[in-house]
Amino acid sequence: MNEIVYLERVPVLALRGLTIFPKQLIHFDVGRDKSLKALEMAMREDQRVFLVPQKDLTDDDPAVENLDDVGVVGHIKQLLKVQGDLVRVLVYGEYRATITSCIQTEPCIVARTESVLDLPYDITSPKIEAHMRDAMMLFDRYLDMTQRPAQEIQLKLLATRDPGYMADTIAQYVNFDYRIKANLLAVRHPVNRLLECVRYLRHENKVLALEAEIHERTREQLDRNQREYYLREQMRTIRTELGEDDSDDDIMEYRARIHDLKLEESIDQKLQKELTRLSKQPFGSAEGAVLRSYLDAVIALPWNKRSKERVDIAAARKILDADHFGLQKVKERILEILAIKQMAPELPSQIICLVGPPGVGKTSIAYSIARCLNRKMARIALGGIHDEAEIRGHRKTYVGAMPGRIMAAITQAGTRNPLLLLDEVDKLGSDHRGDPSSALLEVLDGEQNSTYRDHYLEIPFDLSECMFITTANTVDTIPRPLLDRMEVIELNSYTDEEKLMIAKNHLLPKQRKRHGLKKTQLSISDDCIREVITCYTRESGVRNLERQLATICRKADRKLIEDETIKRVTVKSTNLEEFLGVRRYLPDRLPESDPVGLVTGLAWTSVGGETLEVEVNVMQGSGKLELTGNLGDVMKESVHAAMSYIRSKADLLGIDADFYKTKDIHVHFPEGAVPKDGPSAGITVCTALVSALTGRPVRRDVAMTGEISIRGRVMAIGGLKEKTMAALRHGIKTVIIPEANLRDLEEIDQTVRAGLNFITAKQVDTVLDVALIREPVIPEYPVIESQKAMPVGQNVPKTQTEIRQ
Repeated sequence: MNEIVYLERVPVLALRGLTIFPKQLIHFDVGRDKSLKALEMAMREDQRVFLVPQKDLTDDDPAVENLDDVGVVGHIKQLLKVQGDLVRVLVYGEYRATITSCIQTEPCIVARTESVLDLPYDITSPKIEAHMRDAMMLFDRYLDMTQRPAQEIQLKLLATRDPGYMADTIAQYVNFDYRIKANLLAVRHPVNRLLECVRYLRHENKVLALEAEIHERTREQLDRNQREYYLREQMRTIRTELGEDDSDDDIMEYRARIHDLKLEESIDQKLQKELTRLSKQPFGSAEGAVLRSYLDAVIALPWNKRSKERVDIAAARKILDADHFGLQKVKERILEILAIKQMAPELPSQIICLVGPPGVGKTSIAYSIARCLNRKMARIALGGIHDEAEIRGHRKTYVGAMPGRIMAAITQAGTRNPLLLLDEVDKLGSDHRGDPSSALLEVLDGEQNSTYRDHYLEIPFDLSECMFITTANTVDTIPRPLLDRMEVIELNSYTDEEKLMIAKNHLLPKQRKRHGLKKTQLSISDDCIREVITCYTRESGVRNLERQLATICRKADRKLIEDETIKRVTVKSTNLEEFLGVRRYLPDRLPESDPVGLVTGLAWTSVGGETLEVEVNVMQGSGKLELTGNLGDVMKESVHAAMSYIRSKADLLGIDADFYKTKDIHVHFPEGAVPKDGPSAGITVCTALVSALTGRPVRRDVAMTGEISIRGRVMAIGGLKEKTMAALRHGIKTVIIPEANLRDLEEIDQTVRAGLNFITAKQVDTVLDVALIREPVIPEYPVIESQKAMPVGQNVPKTQTEIRQ
């Protein structure tokens, strides 16, 4: 083991991006002033210099603290002045050393150094020999991949038994990063240094292998492309000699088609520019394919094609009546829009939004409007779209780019004035790729869409002649700016009688024809259809009803085929289960007696109205109020509002003033798996609470709906038409509604108005007097009797006295 050596006044040379190892001979160029001064000082003394890497490559004048801890004391073998002030130096590294103290920093750094000795190790260990063999094998592989001559180095490595020397030699020769080399220089244990060197060398070999693979693939691709280019040039020359130059014919064809479109000057110049670029592309190039797709998309647009519009109110009414039963208000509104087009055709078309539950005919009405106007129609499904580029198109620089759905639909329609149906506009989404609803703002704005630019086409197209109709199940999820551009037309649920007429006049003939049945071969009674509606479907529209009728037709087909003696299949209520199976929904029935603490409310859902029961139990306790039934926050607040009102009127209602301290109250809404929310069950909850606290029964034939305030006011609610239909199906005779909803009775179906008595209430007192059984007899309140249902458009009487008159 060598003794520690101290060298006085050893000049320090900072290495930038370079590392020198002991017992290695290396040459490098020196140009910095301090480095040249250090070399001059070393040559004047004993030609020794301390070579140490600097930490920051960008530092032109590094201080001692910015140098690595470990360097090499080297012996200068040769100095050679090259170009300018540049000096090339040949140095032999002698041993590792570290700076113990700095003597001076000007004109160069001079320091005292102390040699860094290798740590002891067992040279007889077979593991060391295995590691050295592994290192030698990896180094040979490295030399093969780099094709660098190193026979002398290989011989030295084969002859050595020192793992430290092997690691230093490999690290000096291999093109490791300078920081990796600096880390290896600082490792004192020879075996550990060799292991680190092997790890870095293995990684370097992997990188070289990948580089070779990439280079080979690139070379093969270039060779292939050159070969294809020469072959294509030869083919082009042969075609030219034979007079069969197809590419020129394509260019001329494109030019003629663009000329025939008679486009605006700016658009024509844009297309001619793209056509010029196409003519310069080699045959079969990727850029040429992109340009051809672009030109085909632009030329396919109906720039000058229009449908001859027909605006005939009488014909439109016949088409609407033939295609749809009922929906009178919707039809009237559509005919008004058509009348405006007839009186002022220069005005832009109104944008209609048809809103209603599933299956009520929103999409089919749009098809009927297209028939009325004699316009081509294209449907654009917007449900689940999250990418703005789906609407506005992708820029053609992207691979697989294409026009947006708006321009694709216009191309599909084949005219520049089609009717575009934007289906399910309420189900648009948004994420990091953009907001499609924002992209629709320009499309649906009559003041802006005359210069609509698709990202793919990059040229303006006039959408002002298009008629847009959107459909949605609810307006709650449509962004406000988009909703402001549309005129909303609501399509409400069908009544059972309307469903009966739709089934008889539309659905059943359609299914007979689809299943190859004649009218004489299948007969379904009206009572049977009614039972299908009530016992096998529960919906606002008629989709499930049509499916059930299709099932009956399939069963009838099978009966007629299997038994040739059967000439006619008759479906009645008595044999309906043979065709449709067990009834899914049993008819709603009223309780056999007037219950206590059980009240029937009315609720609105996206598929129509439903009855909603409220149950209340009162028990001895400590004043706990428990709410169950999967309730939302608004409904829970309604219960608390009803409690506040009852506490304020406890004396008048005959309830103990401290009931909220001595009684536990449990309010439950059945069908707990169904989420429930909204304020319209307020008076229902209040009535159930009063009934349970007083023991007074509730009339079983009464249903109610209305929001309650803590002062006992009954406030307006929505969805009255659907709720009253549900009440009629349930067998209810009397419905209590808020007085503020009196005007809404004109929109209720005549069948419903004839089957129900409506009582309006302004205060909860009225509700309790009507719903709860007590003596004396219930006083008179505003009633609309079923026997005297008022026609739509007339004023509804406000008192019983007025009805009698």
